[in-house]
Amino acid sequence: MDRNVATLKRWFEEVWNQGRLKAIEEMASPDVIAHGQAQHTVDVGLKEFREFARGIRAGFPDIHVTIEQTLSDGDFAVARWSATMTHTGPFLGIAPSGRKATVTGTTIARFADGKVIEGWDNWDQLGLLVQIGVVSPAEFEAVKGPVQAKAS
Repeated sequence: MDRNVATLKRWFEEVWNQGRLKAIEEMASPDVIAHGQAQHTVDVGLKEFREFARGIRAGFPDIHVTIEQTLSDGDFAVARWSATMTHTGPFLGIAPSGRKATVTGTTIARFADGKVIEGWDNWDQLGLLVQIGVVSPAEFEAVKGPVQAKAS
C-alpha cells in the first residue's frame, strides 16, 4: 500500500474513529493548512483543526468513518468516505437531538516527508444539519418536459 494512503487511512481510524486527537500532531506538519472543514472560505491551521475535530467528536462521540475508496498520485492521497454518527452532545451551540446521521465526503491530502502539509475536505455539511433537525429539508419538484431558459 502507498505510504501516503496508509497515513490517510490511519488518520481517519485514529483521529475520527478512535478519537485520538494526539495523532493529529503525529501525522500533520506543524504548519499544515486545511480547507473545507467548516466555512468554505476559511482555511485553518493545526490548532483550529484540532478544535474542529474536538467539536465534532463532542457532538457525535460515536462517529465512525468508513473509507470507501482511496487513490494516490505522487504527493497526494485521496479518500472517498462515509461517516455514521449520533448527535448526543452539543454541536455548534445546538443541543443534542439524539438523531442519527450519515454523511459522505472526499478528502485530498498533500504530503511531504510522510506528513500532511495541506488538505481539502468536501463533505455533506448541509445534509448533516438537515438530519439532526437544524435545517428543514429542501423539496425539489420534478421538472416535466425540457427546461426552457427565460428571456430577460
